[in-house]
Amino acid sequence: MDTYTTFSRRRALRMTAAAAAAIPAASALAACGGSDDTGGGAATGELSLVYLGDATQQKSFNALFEQFNQAHPKIQIKARGIAAKDWATFANTVSTQIAGGKVPDIVQVATEGQRLFASKGLLTPLDPYLKRDKKTVDAYFADVDPKLKRWTDKYGSTGDGRTYYVPGGYNTCCMYLNTEVFAKAGVDLPSDDWTWDDFRRAGLRIKDKTGAFMLPVNYVNPFLDVMPWLLTNGASTLNAEWDKGTLDSPEAAEAAEFVKSFLADGLSPKPGGAFDGPGQYAKGKLAAVAGGRWTTVDMRRVKMTDKTRIVSWPVKKAQGSPVGWDGWPILKASKKKEAAWTFLKWLMTKDASDFYAKIGGTTVPARKSVAAGASFTADSPKGTEELPKAISYGTPIPSPNQGARVQAAIMQGWQEAITGTKPVAEALKAANTELSGLL
Repeated sequence: MDTYTTFSRRRALRMTAAAAAAIPAASALAACGGSDDTGGGAATGELSLVYLGDATQQKSFNALFEQFNQAHPKIQIKARGIAAKDWATFANTVSTQIAGGKVPDIVQVATEGQRLFASKGLLTPLDPYLKRDKKTVDAYFADVDPKLKRWTDKYGSTGDGRTYYVPGGYNTCCMYLNTEVFAKAGVDLPSDDWTWDDFRRAGLRIKDKTGAFMLPVNYVNPFLDVMPWLLTNGASTLNAEWDKGTLDSPEAAEAAEFVKSFLADGLSPKPGGAFDGPGQYAKGKLAAVAGGRWTTVDMRRVKMTDKTRIVSWPVKKAQGSPVGWDGWPILKASKKKEAAWTFLKWLMTKDASDFYAKIGGTTVPARKSVAAGASFTADSPKGTEELPKAISYGTPIPSPNQGARVQAAIMQGWQEAITGTKPVAEALKAANTELSGLL
């Protein structure tokens, strides 16, 4: 990212599709696979696991892996966190290793890469394991929002009816409000049914009374910068099947016009320049930020947890939020499939979910009971319950195979629209034509 820094998504721009050409098909991995230990044999030995995470996330993940090792001392996890800036870079790194014969047993895959990895034939169908340990699996999904399983089945497969991922934690998008700035401006904190107009009026008053910006707008990441505005106006970038662009709709243009007005009225700093979002928020010069659970970690870091309120996104037509989640597969070429499944099965336990939430995990726990518990809500802003609540009206972040190129087209069109480089409708129509050609 450039020097325009805000509370960006923990996995901002996490698109694997840019690496699609670099990821080998399953047939190319034949020499890497060898025999495996499927069939219910003893789960022992060293398990290779690769995930995306910077130093902060690596600390939490390492603690999680140590907890697993205590429960299963015969399995040692050799985990490697790749501090990639996005999922495209991450996928390039992993795929290069796979092509060279260095095949991990498990790879953490976010929503944006799940369909791609499955389509490349890299993953082992999990159905035999799910059937064998039905009691454990059923107990897990009984405590998980049914949408999460349904979305994983639909968007994380090739349409062959097989299951390739165990869904893990997820993120939705809400607004984090600086309660001190709102109070200083004499603006009441909003209710769940606040509207775009309410948001705009609050921003104008806050600007007038305090000089603070209302919200940084940008053109970097669809999850934060585009999707919340589209979804709350009944629009999206793609249709539900991810095979047709819808960015040229009147509702999308209306959303872009609304965001464009923030810049025209000085309610947002100019995107692309030097702006320290976290620092400005802590100094009272920023009233709101977009974010998911990962933003709570930022609030703790800048010591603003007690001065922040999480609320749902303001609406034009209806509530809306993008949703992205972790998927945990087993590589087809793994020689440690039984040990890998033991880890995936452990991730589904309430103890594992509770532990990760307690140590500062940056996703909403998939288990509803944990998301409603103290391990998730402690040391968090008021309104934290809005994050898991948002999955009830959320929409999966569109993630087709050519996701990186699709994202680039969307963000270029959005940039041209909100900065006035082109008329809004013209910019979005051109972007939609380009992204539709990639589907």
